[in-house]
Amino acid sequence: MAKDVPTSVRRFGSRYGRRVRLRFGELEQEQRSLHKCPYCRTKQAKRVSVGIWQCKKCNAKFTGKAYTV
Repeated sequence: MAKDVPTSVRRFGSRYGRRVRLRFGELEQEQRSLHKCPYCRTKQAKRVSVGIWQCKKCNAKFTGKAYTV
C-alpha cells in the first residue's frame, strides 16, 4: 500500500515529485519535533533557527546541526 503524504508537504500539490516530497516531509517533521537537551537531558529542546536550539526547561541556547541535535 502507498505511503501517506505528510500533511506539511501537501502545500506543494503535485509539484516536485512524490519521492522528493516524502523525503522533505520526513526531514521537516524531525526538525520540528522536540529533541534531547545536552545540558539537562530532558526532551525539551526546540529548533529556533538553522543550527540554533533552545531548551524550554533550562533555557539553555546552544548550537548544533541544522536539522537534528
